[in-house]
Amino acid sequence: MKIRNYGDLNLQELDIMREISSIGTSHAATALSKFLQKEIRITLPQVSILGYEDAVNRIGNIEEVVAATLVKMDGDVDGLMLFLFNMDFANTVLEKLLNQNYTSFEEMDALAYSALEEVGNIIICSYINAFSQLVDMSIHLSVPSSTVNMLGGILTVPIAEYGYETDKLMYFNADFVMEGKRLSDWLLMLPDIRSLNHILGKLGV
Repeated sequence: MKIRNYGDLNLQELDIMREISSIGTSHAATALSKFLQKEIRITLPQVSILGYEDAVNRIGNIEEVVAATLVKMDGDVDGLMLFLFNMDFANTVLEKLLNQNYTSFEEMDALAYSALEEVGNIIICSYINAFSQLVDMSIHLSVPSSTVNMLGGILTVPIAEYGYETDKLMYFNADFVMEGKRLSDWLLMLPDIRSLNHILGKLGV
């Protein structure tokens, strides 16, 4: 039976999405590891279907300033990919790439912002490449765009884009672990409902 919104996903379908997420996130961690030349592992992935307020509360504080990289999907799947990372994650990456450390996102220069956008793009592209191979679908990605804003403001973007279809977000979380340090990050894969049904059909559920 076709689903009408994210909230219709049953436990079996969520389990399948989590398994795919695990493989996609592992590929993303491998790509980031090569980019930073550091060993990176991931924690056990989780998949949740959350409303706007629940997503904000799960990720952090509505007024917390975070960085985000957004990529649009088209082809066999239409939708958005949104990767979020906080100041701790950003500094860990920038120390490796630029030998720089910042007290806030507002202090960063254009080079630092460009480096963060590249990291977000590498993670999203690696994830989607693995995902598309697993489900045998062709997914094209747009040029990434990045922003720094309060968490609550950033999460209004997918709600505004797809609020006519669903008031839920599909939220993936598997923290990266580098040099014994656990780095929180959040990935939102938001296919439209037609695309989500197409994905589930390809997976035989």
